[in-house]
Amino acid sequence: MDSIKAYLIEASGDTVRAGFTQLRAEQLDAGDVTVRVQYASVNYKDALAASGRGKIIRRFPCVGGIDAAGVVEASDSPRFKPGDAVIVHSHGFGVSHHGGYAQRARVPADWVNAVPQGLTPLDAVTIGVAGYTAALAVDLMELNGTAPARGKVLVNGATGGVGSIAIDILAQRGYEVVAVTGKPAEAQYLRELGAASIVASADLNTGSRPLESAQWAAAVDSLGGEPLAGLIRTTAKDGVIASIGNAAGIALSTTVMPFILRGVRLIGVNSDNEPSVREHVWQRLATDLRPKHLASIRHIEPFERLPVVVDDLIAGRNRGRAVIAIEP
Repeated sequence: MDSIKAYLIEASGDTVRAGFTQLRAEQLDAGDVTVRVQYASVNYKDALAASGRGKIIRRFPCVGGIDAAGVVEASDSPRFKPGDAVIVHSHGFGVSHHGGYAQRARVPADWVNAVPQGLTPLDAVTIGVAGYTAALAVDLMELNGTAPARGKVLVNGATGGVGSIAIDILAQRGYEVVAVTGKPAEAQYLRELGAASIVASADLNTGSRPLESAQWAAAVDSLGGEPLAGLIRTTAKDGVIASIGNAAGIALSTTVMPFILRGVRLIGVNSDNEPSVREHVWQRLATDLRPKHLASIRHIEPFERLPVVVDDLIAGRNRGRAVIAIEP
């Protein structure tokens, strides 16, 4: 391929702009695996990067897209060979290294995982970095004592990518999931994923005292800020909270009381993992943590509509996982 269609994010002074362009193969970043990209997804981080609303991109210009799935075209790594179906995500992909919004991606082998048996590239990118992070959260929570018998698990940001897949995974493992959302009209969607109850964000009462009545045994938090502070003071003894995102802010105001009197455990979840951890999580995503509702969670859009999908996500007109067909 002489010319590669790509969605490039550039900056001029304080102004960030994004648009379609053509790249030459030699303009791709260094790496030992070249992937013919079939699908990429649009995460909140991608939308912030492409719109310039968040300081996400660490070098300009940069092809956006923090995850992508496709087929290996060339490889200098013994782990992969041409024709292998793979998923690429995390580390600097789409942030400081050209990402998934292009017909080709060239990346370090440690950023690549084989699509596990039983999943297709479309399934893998529907899961993507959001679902990988949700699965990693469940894995870490259970290592720290979370179990269905201990009580309810709250998932906030429930209609987003992380929230949707977290609900799907937790429900099929027998947890009673409380889905908290700013979009109560999506209640039926959340019930179909397995949520036992739905609470509107505006109706969630977490009080303001250092310790409030215990309401749940565990939580998956993608919001940060005051919503996370509220979860900390209302989580039960020995409860576990997985902290994943910062959609409601990066500041956290809390006290030590929930930690020293209830033993609440706040676990940070980061997807920039070593190959052994990535392989472990992806194998679980294809087996005991496999989401059952991927077809309902995803909606597929052509590459040309990527700017519209970004605008919709920024405006909150989204649900589940937006998948971009780069070269299906």
